[in-house]
Amino acid sequence: MPAPAASWLHERPQIRTIRAAACDLNGVARGKRMPIPSAVKLLSEGTRFPYSALSVDIWGEDIEDSPLVLDSGDRDATLFPTERGFVPMPWLEAPSAMIPLWMFHEDGRPYDGDPRHVLNAILQRYAERGLTPVSAVELEFYLIDDSGRTLRVPVSPRSGKRRDMAEVLSIRALDAFDTFFTDLYEACEMMDIPADTMISEAGLGQFEVNLLHQEDGLKAADDAWLFKTLVKGLARKHGFAASFMAKPYADYAGSGMHAHFSVLDKDGRNIFDNGGPEGTDVLHHAIAGCLKALHDSTLIYAPHLNSYERFVPGAHAPAALSWAYENRTVAIRVPSGSPAARRIEHRVSGGDVNPYLALAAILGAALMGIEDGELPPAPITGNAYAQDLPSIPRDWDSAIDAFEKSTVLPRIFPREMIRNIVMLKRQESRDMEDLTEQERVDIYLDTV
Repeated sequence: MPAPAASWLHERPQIRTIRAAACDLNGVARGKRMPIPSAVKLLSEGTRFPYSALSVDIWGEDIEDSPLVLDSGDRDATLFPTERGFVPMPWLEAPSAMIPLWMFHEDGRPYDGDPRHVLNAILQRYAERGLTPVSAVELEFYLIDDSGRTLRVPVSPRSGKRRDMAEVLSIRALDAFDTFFTDLYEACEMMDIPADTMISEAGLGQFEVNLLHQEDGLKAADDAWLFKTLVKGLARKHGFAASFMAKPYADYAGSGMHAHFSVLDKDGRNIFDNGGPEGTDVLHHAIAGCLKALHDSTLIYAPHLNSYERFVPGAHAPAALSWAYENRTVAIRVPSGSPAARRIEHRVSGGDVNPYLALAAILGAALMGIEDGELPPAPITGNAYAQDLPSIPRDWDSAIDAFEKSTVLPRIFPREMIRNIVMLKRQESRDMEDLTEQERVDIYLDTV
């Protein structure tokens, strides 16, 4: 790792500053700015942050009574670069680069409170069985003019006009912000983020991008985390905001992060493919696992107060514990198409999720189902919103309770991670009560 990363810097003498950053529980980059000599030293020696840095709340405040803070003396952990290496930061004016980090104990053990390590542990469990998940995400986001007290669609740089209307699959809507999207694709190429097709969605200034599938689950999560960081930063460079908050407009659809995955065996065969549309028994075992864990893991897929405003019947944000073939009203969808590409689409997550934790929850639940060999109920037909089906928790506090009390989730998440998330979300829930709706929007708009 150090040699290729050092070569990357040597080949780019225009880079002037470095950000060394790790992903906290809310998906926020936490870290340091440093000059080039310090970054070179970091490649071999690492750097140090407090353990508590990855568990601060949405405002960046310590969690009261957390054992990571005063009771332990707010001790430092060691962080080392991930295999991603340096990535450019094209949303900044000065040529800069980020070096993504992950956290370790002093003795070299991975820290269980680091979201990236949690996902890696799930992937290692697949590897022990000779299996490789192949995953990809679709991310929805809004472009927003937040210069006034009311959120609006930005003025088009091309026409100078503002079109307050939903434009599903509109080429005109994409072309209205062509300069931004052209810069975005160029930046994705620079950052090795495999951005594929983009469409306009049903909300005011809402868009969706597909990131190409990866056999490396860590890279898939890295791509999603870095893409969110890039989109928000680049939008500001263009004079407006971009937001992945779950529901910026009460009257329009929220933003989701749909995750697709299949699983390969050691010979590269898709173990969900039986040559037909129904898929293998292993596919059904994975679906059963996803459904079994879905209620208790809702807090991962809907981590914020605003997240629960997205679950509106008929708005393509499924809340029922249901699955089906080729049906977008359900939580777990099996898309049609070539049997060789048979896969599961997990549709519950909002765009405001931590991608590492979301993929860990999804892939961990599927693996649990494969291990247990259980079968799901029969797939539904028709509109899931119109049927009497069991539901995920529909409010934040209920989701926190379900996450804390779950007997299923310790098979997916380390105990320390469960404790940290519960303490974090209880503090946020308490403090959000004192804020106006405008203040809540202000914190979520840029942060998540």
